[in-house]
Amino acid sequence: MKSKKTLETVELALLVALVVVLQLVSAVIPPIGGVSITLTLVPVVVGAILFGIKGGAILGFFFGLIVLINCITGLDMGGYILWIANPFLTAAICFIKGISAGIVPACLYRVFKGKKSDASASSAKKYVSALVAALSAPIVNTGLFVCGMLLFFMDTLNAWAGGTNLVTYIIFGLAGLNFLVEFLINVILAPTISRIVDSVKN
Repeated sequence: MKSKKTLETVELALLVALVVVLQLVSAVIPPIGGVSITLTLVPVVVGAILFGIKGGAILGFFFGLIVLINCITGLDMGGYILWIANPFLTAAICFIKGISAGIVPACLYRVFKGKKSDASASSAKKYVSALVAALSAPIVNTGLFVCGMLLFFMDTLNAWAGGTNLVTYIIFGLAGLNFLVEFLINVILAPTISRIVDSVKN
């Protein structure tokens, strides 16, 4: 039992390291609509499935932490603007959307897989559960970011829109392309996520 717990701790630590590295790499990718694309959601989802709500929350916390560091240092220029405008609310958005992007996939995976153990669940059910979990992460991440902008940074949002209709800007500029790229990454990698989970569980 102790060795199993140690192994899980090591696996979670490796996923945390992967989250940190991928989020730092994301900072050098040219942003779309002023918002950086994140490559980090895949290991967050993997950890959420493997380690449940607690694991998802831990990985989401580190995801949010690195996003915040990128905002503070200016590696994320859009985030830096938000940090200058209101550090507290910027930090709150980073952590809330990051942690939620870890917790929600963990919950959805459990709901769709049902009460059966991973060993007894059918491969189709495990795949669908992993797919739903993977797709929920970018929806939660982008959705909460947009909500935070609308609630707390409306002036900044209007400035970024530059006179464009706000709804149009949010859909096609702020969130649209960014969200689609993150969503497609998770769609493409969902089968891989399912296989990784199977391999680790077995």
